Amino acid sequence: MALTGLEVFKQLPKTNCKKCGHPTCLAFAMTLASGKANLDQCPDISAAAREFLDSASAPPVTLVKIGTGEREVQLGNETVLFRHDRRFEHPTGIAILVSGTQDDIAAKVEQVDRLVFDRVGQIHNINLVAVKNSSGDGGKFAEAVKTASEKTDFPLILINEDPSAIEKALIVEGAKKPLVCGANAANYEAMTAVTKKFDVPMVVKGADLNELAGLVEKVVALGHKQLVLDSGAREVNRVLADQTQIRRQALKRFRPFGYPTIAFADNEDPVQAVLEAGVYIAKYAGIVVLSSADPADILPLITLRLNIYTDPQKPIAMESRIYEIGTPGSDAPVFVTTNFSLTYFCVAGDVEAARVPAYILPVDTGGISVLTGWAAGKFTPEKITEMLQGSGIADRVSHRKVIIPGGVAVLSGKLQELSGWEVLVGPRESSGIPAFIKQRWIA
Repeated sequence: MALTGLEVFKQLPKTNCKKCGHPTCLAFAMTLASGKANLDQCPDISAAAREFLDSASAPPVTLVKIGTGEREVQLGNETVLFRHDRRFEHPTGIAILVSGTQDDIAAKVEQVDRLVFDRVGQIHNINLVAVKNSSGDGGKFAEAVKTASEKTDFPLILINEDPSAIEKALIVEGAKKPLVCGANAANYEAMTAVTKKFDVPMVVKGADLNELAGLVEKVVALGHKQLVLDSGAREVNRVLADQTQIRRQALKRFRPFGYPTIAFADNEDPVQAVLEAGVYIAKYAGIVVLSSADPADILPLITLRLNIYTDPQKPIAMESRIYEIGTPGSDAPVFVTTNFSLTYFCVAGDVEAARVPAYILPVDTGGISVLTGWAAGKFTPEKITEMLQGSGIADRVSHRKVIIPGGVAVLSGKLQELSGWEVLVGPRESSGIPAFIKQRWIA
């Protein structure tokens, strides 16, 4: 709730009826302002006051949804300028531009669909396909959209400033809720009418920030609020400045800028385009559109996005279960570590380097590392014993030997006593695992 308790109190009926469960309206207002109560608890609040308070409590950046089903892309709901203040809510959507003949579009969409990356145990891909047809023929544009739609289940961005061409395309694609790009000073009335008719989100583009703010107000007055903003800038320094200003003003509750944004990394040099896209991902773009579908270009952006749009208060964690490296048998070694993703992948990589099939058991420490987990009381003999007994590893191996990180050798005695397993103290660093297995492991 952005308002103070007294500001909320001014909107309440002030009857002290206690129907909300609080002794006074002021007490309810204070609770409501702290986010610990719901406005629905007040049965006597006026419609005008409800609308005002709902608006004030909404996130500064409106939530916009593109597409349907599992591939739906959500943008907005952002509340901070800096990630460490809280977190960023929705990762930047990465869109790949397709254009040209029907065959060109079909081939590139198939290439886009193959952009799948396994990163720290999670599967990542791009999010949208942007379709552009510059022939000026609305019928051909609709055919291009149909071709792309048939080849992928990613949501589409329809790039065309002709409202009649957009309407033809939406007859084909409207049910899948694509993003229409876009409305400008010359066509916003017709484009708003078309997108409202099909109930789809729309990009509003201005020549600069002043024109953009005015256009947004006009579009909202026409009844359309599912908007994405394009400042019109294309030079990277100008885009960066505009993205930052839009976010700053949105957080100050300047409503025309309270929407997610779109940026185009359209440099002809693919390396420069990737660098531009990286800047836009780091600085608030809701969607970044680029032309390259080369995995070497997309993977760095996926990685950057993953680093920026993870919750800084929640480390990336692996599921706490048995992991197999190679094809381990009943005599394979068993390694215990924590479920912090970086720790797990370091251990897994070094076990693979040893060329000995093995099992790895990442204990659930809330996604923190070995020494941090031990210091916090989350990587303990009791937790490791629970993992050994509950994971089913005893049914997979014929021995009862477990290898723990050398940095927590102090756990070995009590762990052996609690679990009944023989505890081997491994190397302090996972890079020593290959040598350790050769020298110490005997099933």
